[in-house]
Formats: sequence, structure tokens, C-alpha cells
Amino acid sequence: MRSMQFRDRLRWYSGPMSPIRLIVILLFARVSLLAQSLPGTQPLTLDGDLAARMLEGMDRFLSRELTASASRRDSRWTREFSSAEAYEKSVAPNRERFRRIIGLVDRRVEFETPGLEADVSHPDGLVATGAGYRVFAIRWPVLEGIEAEGLLLEPSEPPVARIVALPDADWPPEALAGLAPGVPAAAQFARRLAESGCQVLVPVLLSRRPTGIINPAIPHPTNQTHREFVYRMAFEAGRHVIGYEVQKVLAAVDWLSRLQPARPVGTMGYGEGGLLAFYSAAVAPQIAATVVSGYFRSREGLWREPVYRNVWGLLTEFGDAELAGLVAPRALIIEASRGPESLGPPPANRENGAGAAPGVLLTPLLSEVRSEIERARPVFEKLGANLSLVAGSEGRDDPGSEETLNVFLRALGSPSGVKPLGDAPRDRREGFDAARQERRQFEQLVEFTQALVRRSEIARKEFWSKADASSVERWQQTTGVYRQYLWEEVLGKLPLPSEPLAAKTRRVYDRPRWTGYEVVLPLWPDVFATGILLVPRDLKPGERRPVVVTQHGRAGRPQDLIEPSTPRLENVYKRFAAQLADRGFIVYAPQNPYIFEEQYRFIQRKANPQKWSLFSFILSQHQRALEWLAQLPFVDPARIGFYGLSYGGKTAVRVPPLLERYRLSICSGDFNEYAGKMAGTDRSESFMFTNEHETYEFNLANTFNYSDMANLMAPRPFMVERGHSDGVGLDEWVAYEYAKVRRFYALLRIADRTEIEFFAGGHEIHAAGTFRFLEQHLGWPSR
Repeated sequence: MRSMQFRDRLRWYSGPMSPIRLIVILLFARVSLLAQSLPGTQPLTLDGDLAARMLEGMDRFLSRELTASASRRDSRWTREFSSAEAYEKSVAPNRERFRRIIGLVDRRVEFETPGLEADVSHPDGLVATGAGYRVFAIRWPVLEGIEAEGLLLEPSEPPVARIVALPDADWPPEALAGLAPGVPAAAQFARRLAESGCQVLVPVLLSRRPTGIINPAIPHPTNQTHREFVYRMAFEAGRHVIGYEVQKVLAAVDWLSRLQPARPVGTMGYGEGGLLAFYSAAVAPQIAATVVSGYFRSREGLWREPVYRNVWGLLTEFGDAELAGLVAPRALIIEASRGPESLGPPPANRENGAGAAPGVLLTPLLSEVRSEIERARPVFEKLGANLSLVAGSEGRDDPGSEETLNVFLRALGSPSGVKPLGDAPRDRREGFDAARQERRQFEQLVEFTQALVRRSEIARKEFWSKADASSVERWQQTTGVYRQYLWEEVLGKLPLPSEPLAAKTRRVYDRPRWTGYEVVLPLWPDVFATGILLVPRDLKPGERRPVVVTQHGRAGRPQDLIEPSTPRLENVYKRFAAQLADRGFIVYAPQNPYIFEEQYRFIQRKANPQKWSLFSFILSQHQRALEWLAQLPFVDPARIGFYGLSYGGKTAVRVPPLLERYRLSICSGDFNEYAGKMAGTDRSESFMFTNEHETYEFNLANTFNYSDMANLMAPRPFMVERGHSDGVGLDEWVAYEYAKVRRFYALLRIADRTEIEFFAGGHEIHAAGTFRFLEQHLGWPSR
């Protein structure tokens, strides 16, 4: 109505524009604009989709931080160059942190010698004979229930060096040894090194084949590669597919180092094998020399690569140059070769299924390789160490060039260089299936990780052993470190906002019982929080009322909670924000960033290597919103509650426990036995079979399940809302996990501050017991 009057008056003032008319029009426009804003705030003039602008701002922020990350890494290092021994000691803490973030935390199984992989066609394990060497199929213990498999190329004479040669993920060992097609003869560097007098061990690596069906009881195939499938569950359990395969390399290195006569041990790898050779050398000082082919580069583009390369917090401390510094003072040879290339995961179809994360593999640009080597070079020069680049034809040659092999052999002390290529060996095995062998490796890693998931409750009890629940007071005193750990080590904590708190608002709803304002709150350049504030019309002068922060789910918007645009959204959200405003609550509905599907997942991918996540932003946004709400003259800052559905329910157990201004929290449509929900392979509802690759949080299974995060709310009230038919989980899982919360509150003698409501419904707001809970614990009479 008022906007129509404004347009009418503008028409009245049309015609020749005199200065006085212009002044009157501008003054009227300013008064009208101010009337559209919440008193005490600035006018909001941003146009377009605020949710889209919010994500774009986060993306720009993360891109800037990625660019700046290399210059900040030095602050994490205290290098001592007076001697090699002093240097090794000075970087030991960095090496230990690196081991932890790649999941290198399990004790390996000790063994004397590998076992021969014999069958009726080769009972002695001998599978081929080459020019001056024999090839054996072998296996060796690594972790409990995990064996590595591969080939051992044994020279006829005492070896000049011992080498673990690592193929790319899509190359079986046989291809690198010349026993199978797929790799040009000149690039078969395992065979070339054996022909040159080296003892060479070639492990099987997990491939990029689609996983398909993992559990016959769950007929949902997935096109996730073997590497991604193991990555997901391992990441949640504080391990990594990278760490598992580095363990296999290190077990082999340990064995080779014990053999007589003693010889230098080296690693050489290409593509994914290059990563593993590099990472192994970074953590194992007994590796004398290393070749990294088709992998080395700046890592600020890690978020574009396949998700199984994602390492939590990597770029806060380790780019490839910094990892090269962990190899120093030992020899490191970088071969700029044509790397493995892929524009994405296996195609989604009926046979493969779907759910794989996007990610590309491209050959590193030679300029990028050179730039990263120059960052690493000062450390090697100060230590008098050998850092070499072999580039060939602008970095586009096949791996394993003759120049590379000669430099490698010299670094290992070999008196002679690489020998001319001999005749290819022939595999004597009948019906050998490399894919079946690799699948066996995959299944062992899956079972090992599933055992970790099953035992995670025991790990969590140990983690929580220093928390004292003998009283509310002791609980509050002893759980600060756990809140800090959850925020900083699991979710990731952003720095404090750099922008002043200056809210901008505009009126977007004008209803009989309340008025709605769109809100923007700045945090950093380009980054802001946004939402909609509903203010009851019957507020009395000087009155301060409770606030309910209502949170949408995945792909949702605040408007869905107020006036949904479709019947489906109406059924899911029940207009619960508007309902609460009708009951007299002040309501704030934030826009969380999990919207626009893969766009927010790429935000997560950019954030993770910087030790941040979507919830790093969400926590900062909610913290700023609470700061602003507490300043409003009609808000009671001691009575602010939270109520979220689905991803909003995920928010309910991660944000209010850490932000004490929240008086209570209600989790709807998400509460779960979360370790199994995230990483279990025996549940069709598991995220292991969906496209939600961004939901994984490093080592969460061993530190916080949902009951643990909910308990951090105590002594503040906490509630769960659960529809019997909600496919996000099962009643039994929810009840099991919630029972731990109920018992905990009861032992603290505050059992009246927690409850669960089951109802006949699905993944939706019920708005019955939860409304009573809000009214009771926020001290607002039922209307």
C-alpha cells in the first residue's frame, strides 16, 4: 500500500525537474526507505538472490585465503640448519602432525619376510623371469587384518639398491613390471630398475574403478571409486586411504631396510603412486632417495582434485614444497611428466550407481612444478641436499625417463646407470585376475575401517575420560577443552570478524501479527550472514521477549519456514517460523550456506585443506547474529532458543553447544547414532551411498557422537523431534543415541530439561511437543 502511494507521488512530481522538486523527491525517498528498515539499522539495498551472493562471497574469501596460505606456513615451522641431525629434530613436530592428518596412527604388524602368493600354476610363487631378475607374487602384513600384495622383482646378483616402485592407481603392478599391457615399455620403471640390478617391490594400490554394490543386502550400487569409498569411512574414523597405503609402503621399506647386504632404500611413484612415494619419504627418514613423477605441484587447487586427496588442514602447514622439506636432506627427484588425467569419476548409470564426488586430474603445468620447486629449494641448499627436476619435453613425456632413472640410481649410490631395455617377461600364471586381487585389497580396508567404526564408542569413552560429570558445576568446568576441540579440531574455527557489526534490513513481510525484515550482517569482506527477522506487532514499550532461531534444512531458505512456495515445503516445514511468531515469539530464520548443491560442496572442499568447513562459517554467522539479536531493545538475550530441521538439525547439535547465548536447542529430523550413519556399510540410510561427500568430518567418530555434542548443551535444555517414518535413520538408532542423553541429564539431576518426541510422520517439523518445550524453557506463555 505504502509503495503504491510512493509511486503515485513520484508521478505527481514528474515533469520538468527543478532543484526544489529534486530535493523534495530525494527527501521523500529517504524517509520512505528508512520506514522500510528496522529502527536502529541501515537500509538494505543489496539486490538479487542473497543466498547466492552469500556463497559467492564465501568462495572469494576462501580463494583469497588459499592464495595467502603459502606465505603463512612458515609460522608453523622452526627449522634448525646447523646440522642434518638438528634439522631432523627441529621438523619432528611437523612430521608428527603430518602423520596424524593423513591417518598414519595405527601400529603395524611386525613380520620377518613376505609370504609367497603361490598357486597350482606357480607353487614357488615365481611368476616370471626377466633379463637378470625373477618376479615373485608376494604379500606382507601391514595392519591387523590387512595385507599388502604385489610383485617382488629379485635380481640375480646382490642388489645395487632396494626400491618400492609405486604405479598410478589404475595401473596394476603387472603393467609396471611388463607382465601386462597398458604401460609403454619405456615407462615400466619397475622393470627398468630391476634390469639395472635393483631389488624392486611393487604394491597393489586401490584403483579408480567404480565400487558398485558393496553389501548384497543393500542393492544400491555407487559409482564412487574404490579410493573414494574407503576415503569417506576412513576420514570419519581419523584415518585416510592415503595413510593406509603409506602404511603398506612403510611396511615394505622396513623389511627392505633389514635385508643383507644392506643397501639404500628408495621410493619411486607415478600419479597416485607419486603422491604415496612422496608422502612416505616425508614421514620415513630411512628412505634415502625418492622420485615423484606426474604429481608434484602447488596444492592451492587441491579442492578441484578427486575428494580422496582431501586432507583436513593440509595447507595450513604443508604444500608440496613444505613436504619436500620433510624429505630433505635426503635426495628428492621431481619428474615433470604427463600425469594421469580424468575429468571426473566413473559415469553414473544403472550398473555403477551414483553418488561419487566430482573431481578432476590434470597434468601439472611445468611452470607450476618449477614454481613449487623454487619454494622448496632454499631448504635443500641450506642443508647441502639434492633437489632435482627432470622436465623432458615441457613436462609431457611418459614417466620413468632414462634421465630420471639415472639421477635416481646415482642418488642411491649405484655405480652404473640404467641399462638398455631388455626383453619383456611373460606371466606364467593362468587366469590371473588383477581386478580380483585389487578388490581383495579394497575389501580388507573396508572391513578394517568398519571395525574402527564399530569400536568408536570405546574410543570416545577414552577421549571423554577427563570430563567430570559429578555435578553441573564440574561438568561446566571440565568440558571447555572439549568445546574448544570440537570447534577448532573437528569443525574448524575462523578468525574473529573484521567488519563492524552494522546490520542492514528491509521489510519483506507485513502481516497482521508480525512484521518481517530481511537482514544482512557483515563479517569479513565479501562474507556476511543473512536471514529474516519476524517481530510481533503487539510488543509493549520496554518489553523484552524470547527469540527462537528457526533453521531450514538442505537446499532450504528462510522463506520456506514462513510462507512456503510449494505444498511439499508446506508439509515439511509447517510454516513453523510463522507459527511461532503468531504465538508471540520473536523469530529469526537464518540462511545457512548448504544451498545450490555442488556449489556449497565446493565451498567445503576449498575450506577443508585450510582446516575449515561449512560449519566454520555457520558458527561465525550464528555468533554474529546472536551478538546482534542481544542488542535489540525488544529481545531478552537470556532467552534465545534454537530449532532446526534436517541440516538445521545437524546445526542444532553443532552450534548451540558451542555458542552459550543459545538457551536451548531442538534437533529435528537429524539426531542419529552418527558414526554408523556416516560411515557404516550395513545401513541403506548411510551417507556412504549418497552424494553428500561434504558431510564427513575428520575423526568425528572417535571424538563426538550426537549424544556427546548434545551433552555439551547441559545444563541448558535439549530436545529431539523424530518422525517414525523419517528415512534419515531408524527409531532404534535415534532412541539408542538419545538414551545416553537422557541418562546423562538424569545423572546431573536435570532430567526435566531434556526430552524426545516421536510422532507419526516423516522428515518434517511436527510443531507440537517442541512448541511446548520452547514455551516452557523460554518462559513464554502458551497462546
